[in-house]
Amino acid sequence: MHTLTAAALLFDNDGTLIDSTSTAVRSWTRWAQEYRLTAEEFAAVPLHGRPTAEIVADLLPAPLVAQAVRRVEELELADLDGVVALPGAVELLGALPADRWAVVTSASRALAEKRLASVGMQPSCVVSADDVVRGKPDPEPFLLAASRLGVEPSACVVFEDAPAGLAAAQAAGMTAVAVTTTHGPDELVADLVLDGLHRVRAGRAANGGITLELGN
Repeated sequence: MHTLTAAALLFDNDGTLIDSTSTAVRSWTRWAQEYRLTAEEFAAVPLHGRPTAEIVADLLPAPLVAQAVRRVEELELADLDGVVALPGAVELLGALPADRWAVVTSASRALAEKRLASVGMQPSCVVSADDVVRGKPDPEPFLLAASRLGVEPSACVVFEDAPAGLAAAQAAGMTAVAVTTTHGPDELVADLVLDGLHRVRAGRAANGGITLELGN
């Protein structure tokens, strides 16, 4: 069992708080077919934990990117079938003060909020791809979330499932906790690795912060 104290908790969304794998696979597969991408071309580009615009820019010529990004968004917004909260996520968020946590996602705000609402999650602070110039693995998204919550980056604990997000958290000077929901532990570089948020218990510290007990 590990114990941490934090001023705020920052959560990735897809793969950390919610499982959206089925809708993402359906939407991106259909998109790739529409743009006549081969399976080899599609498989060669890292997808998880990166902003849509960056993924599309790796796959298509620059003149097509803006329209192609809009099309991915259309497909994903229209398909919420199979989106569910991951084990422990609802319980953990329910134990936190509303002003002490944020969702930091590489998805657009519209998509993130629609998926979160579909599983009953209503964060007061969301940092999305729409809010930043540089997405994960750059630290900008997490630093912006800390600023909006009014806390020092070094006092934040980040929960992430993707290498890009963990790299961003560590670059921001934050404690990085990995969950092995989409990647194996050997692929994740973090301060602590858990198999899910159901391994986390939160309470209130004497100084008004958050105490965490984490362990498999």
